[in-house]
Amino acid sequence: MAKQAVLARTDLEPIDRLEEKIKLLVAMVTKLRAEQERAADENARLRQEIDALRAQLAEAESVNDELSTMRDEREIIRARVSDMLSHLEGLTI
Repeated sequence: MAKQAVLARTDLEPIDRLEEKIKLLVAMVTKLRAEQERAADENARLRQEIDALRAQLAEAESVNDELSTMRDEREIIRARVSDMLSHLEGLTI
């Protein structure tokens, strides 16, 4: 009987090792799935942040263009006012 128990135990050792490896594999797959989900969440968050930053950049570029136009207009007005002042100085009253 003891011999049968030893034989039975010897026959089950490969199955026990296989069971242990399967448990480790299941744990690893579970961990990897959780990490993948966290990475997907982080990816979605970063995409939203990129979209927001692109919108801010587009707005900043628009404001920069408007500012450049206003500076050009200011220079034109400054030149015209300077020209008018020159004409006024040339008048003798």
